[in-house]
Amino acid sequence: MKVNEHDVLLVVDVQNDFCPGGALAVAGGDEVVAPIHRAASWFEHIVLTQDWHPHDHSSFAPEHPGRQPFESIQMPYGAQTLWPAHCVQGSKGAEFHPTLHLPQAELILRKGFHRDVDSYSVFFENDRVTSTGLAGYLRERGLTRVFLAGLAYDYCVAYSALDARRLGLPVVVLRDACRAIDLEGSTAKAGADFVRTGVQIIESGQICA
Repeated sequence: MKVNEHDVLLVVDVQNDFCPGGALAVAGGDEVVAPIHRAASWFEHIVLTQDWHPHDHSSFAPEHPGRQPFESIQMPYGAQTLWPAHCVQGSKGAEFHPTLHLPQAELILRKGFHRDVDSYSVFFENDRVTSTGLAGYLRERGLTRVFLAGLAYDYCVAYSALDARRLGLPVVVLRDACRAIDLEGSTAKAGADFVRTGVQIIESGQICA
């Protein structure tokens, strides 16, 4: 697949807490770095995203006495999975994985910093209304097609892909440059949603200029 100056690679949440040894480790999370680097060499435009939670974020299970990680609760904006505390602002766990090296990235977008609402998508908070501002940034820059890689395939990558489609953008997910949490069938659901909405799935080695 050929890329051009109107394409952008969005590298989602490749942070220590989502990699082996982290507070919310995704199996093989660090394995996404090599295919991301391979893909990045073809892109003129790259954006990195970073989960960036306050220490008492409402999605953290310890903030809900008697609740355990991975349980679901109802929030004012709907169902919310409770997570172990992770990617706390300024912590080691919130830093990018040390092997990720993309100094050419033009923007680092932080999300999830509002205490009372979680943020999977790089475009909208989980209330599906509050914008991160990324859509406006892409529009102002003339970036019209989105390629996605990172963590996790079935949460932040999937929500981002579906929101990009909702915004009318063509979307390509680099499957080998993602890893999934796979909670209660979430990986299969993401795949079905991609088919339904027209998200393309390719491997990083299929990219060329």
